Amino acid sequence: MTWRPNASVDTAIARARMLNSVRSFFAQRDVLEVSTPTLSSRTATDPNIESIVTRWSGRDLYLQTSPEHHMKRLLAAGYPDIYQVCKVFRDGESGRRHMPEFTMLEWYRLGIGLPAIIEETTNLVSKLLVNKKLDESPRLISYGDAFENALSLDPMTTDVASMAKAVNADEQLRESIGDDLDAWLDLAMASQVASTFATNRLTAVYHYPRSQAALAQICPQDDRVADRFELYCGPIELANGFVELTDANEQRTRFLTDQDKRKASGCRHLEIDESLIDALQEGLPPSAGVALGLDRVLMIDQGQDDIHSVVTFNPGL
Repeated sequence: MTWRPNASVDTAIARARMLNSVRSFFAQRDVLEVSTPTLSSRTATDPNIESIVTRWSGRDLYLQTSPEHHMKRLLAAGYPDIYQVCKVFRDGESGRRHMPEFTMLEWYRLGIGLPAIIEETTNLVSKLLVNKKLDESPRLISYGDAFENALSLDPMTTDVASMAKAVNADEQLRESIGDDLDAWLDLAMASQVASTFATNRLTAVYHYPRSQAALAQICPQDDRVADRFELYCGPIELANGFVELTDANEQRTRFLTDQDKRKASGCRHLEIDESLIDALQEGLPPSAGVALGLDRVLMIDQGQDDIHSVVTFNPGL
């Protein structure tokens, strides 16, 4: 173990420049910077995300995995377009592209749809990648076409057996994932599909299956898919964005489904965030939002292949 920082002074300067660029980008668009709590009594029920729990005054609190719930409450209360740069925390995440604590940029824009929020996201990330040569304009591709191109499979009609074969799963992996088709699709996206994306351009994958809608609205033109997108640079996922779900009853149903999935997989039970449900019932205006991992953007900008090289110290050390 060493006391010295991971990141060089030059990398720290690049991070400061990136944060200034973020604030300049949103100031030019009259988007308000906000700050919401890091600790909360409720957290995301997403079965793919685990929260870090701490104690205060004899009760459990959660370190935020995203500021999403609080920021949507601000929108429901009448706030204008908003953004936030903050630290977020996720349990069990480690590796060359993952840390339990990382820097997230999250923003919400009122009254815009999927094409507009994708365009804004690609414009912002292109401006932040000052040292990364992007030879081509961003590529937009549907989730279905991305799977067809990479694996000759239709993710809307495929089955578990086909997905297991596509990722060359051994018996141990088949037993571990079981019949969870979305888990197989996630694995294929990470291990097979994203690896086909060009490293010299941004790729926006849109219209994820409705079973992976999370907090996104279902596409009005095709109810098989959600108005959700993810942005990649080569195989590295940088951002996740939605046209936001505004229906409180539908959101509660999805949270209940999350709870069932968590129970089936042996994960910690998490209560529904009733404050968010109340905000949706009051009225969340039509909007679109994005969460962008700034450490990954900096990693790519600096030509690094390990996210730990762009932070001063490893979380927990």
